Amino acid sequence: MQTKTLSLPKLNQLNPTLESTALKLMEEAGELAQCIGKYRGLSGENVHMSESQVIEEIAKELLDVAQTAVTMMFVLEESYGINIGELLNNHWKKLESKGYLSHL
Repeated sequence: MQTKTLSLPKLNQLNPTLESTALKLMEEAGELAQCIGKYRGLSGENVHMSESQVIEEIAKELLDVAQTAVTMMFVLEESYGINIGELLNNHWKKLESKGYLSHL
């Protein structure tokens, strides 16, 4: 089974709330969708970029989504006492029970 480990920092100089972070997450997800649409020619614009440049721009937007999701995890831990590690273990178990993961 392949996994991707991603370690992102807690951002400084911010005082995010659950609500502000949720809104930011939706904004970043929208930017990702917009990027995919624009660079894949779905917006009607002519984009003069190579395939590798397009994919890199999409990946950059995806990292913005991931950073915001991690920020929300920090908010949940620090403001609401949520144990993200425990929930992550439960999430893996759920994926296994649904057949999304197979151990090779």
